[in-house]
Amino acid sequence: MIQPDPSPPVVAAVVVTFNRLAHLEKTLTRLLAEPLDHVVVVENGSTDGTREWLAGQDDPRLLVIEMPQNGGGALGFEVGMRETGRRLDPDWMVLMDDDARPATGAIVRFRQGLAEGRWPGAEALAAAVRFPGGRICEMNRPWVNPFGDLPVFLRVLAGGGRAAFHIPDSDYDAQAPRPLDGTSFVGFFVSRAGVARAGYPDGRLFIYGDDVLYSLGLTQAGGRLLFAPDLEFEHDCATQTAGAMPRPLWKVYYLHRNAWFVYRRVAGRLFFPPLMALMLLKWLRKGRLLPPAERRICRRLIRLAVRDAFRGELGRSHAQIMALANGAGTAAAPANGAGTGPAAAGDER
Repeated sequence: MIQPDPSPPVVAAVVVTFNRLAHLEKTLTRLLAEPLDHVVVVENGSTDGTREWLAGQDDPRLLVIEMPQNGGGALGFEVGMRETGRRLDPDWMVLMDDDARPATGAIVRFRQGLAEGRWPGAEALAAAVRFPGGRICEMNRPWVNPFGDLPVFLRVLAGGGRAAFHIPDSDYDAQAPRPLDGTSFVGFFVSRAGVARAGYPDGRLFIYGDDVLYSLGLTQAGGRLLFAPDLEFEHDCATQTAGAMPRPLWKVYYLHRNAWFVYRRVAGRLFFPPLMALMLLKWLRKGRLLPPAERRICRRLIRLAVRDAFRGELGRSHAQIMALANGAGTAAAPANGAGTGPAAAGDER
């Protein structure tokens, strides 16, 4: 007897947005033109009319989750994934920032790939992310753990730097998928099985590193993450010079605090003390080219980030970080259970 075809998988997009309405308009238009069952937008407390604009959209596939204040991209993705799973129970979710979107036809190719068994055993997939002009987007380049692969580790030691453990340009033109250890949340497809294995992102991270820690946690727990070069995404973001301090300066705190957690997870037992010592020597010399007042603020934020990371402290309020970045006050101990407060004007997702 001929068995009926199984039901097509339910696919939901999850987008986190904060004060970037012009980008969100483009992203939502692209998503609603693709064969998605649901599009979930986490509205992270925007003040630029985003919430009002979303209220006027009438596509039945659209679900808007309104946050009381901006808890950063990390909390946005944690809430978005939790609520999407609880309310909609999709087979797959695909994550992205508000300034990122699938290339035309990417979701069609994703559905075709699932039907053809193109990614056997995969619990998550990483898309090939490029700038609108076609150049590879470096911040979204997937990677392998240098501490888990001896040849890669030796290339890093030989001075290969970032290129030694991030996938090469040639992989973007390849036909076959390849295994990864980690990736970003732009064009990150994760299955129900992957969520069951890895849980949810840690919303306390605010920004930076939440995607790295989540995708690495999935693979370290035994999940299979593959790079799928035929699934293309566009990231319409501004570039930043390598080694430059992020702007506004409050981002310095989150960048370094969360990088500590990433390095510790990646390196394992090798983190204490060899990698930690090298990392601290490099970090504490940062900001030399900044004006004196900004240099003092930058180094104060880095020292606080290291102290909080060493103690595993994730409860410091965003309001306090903002005050320190603006040159006001000193770092008091965070209150028990303190969460991140609303962000001031910025461009965080």
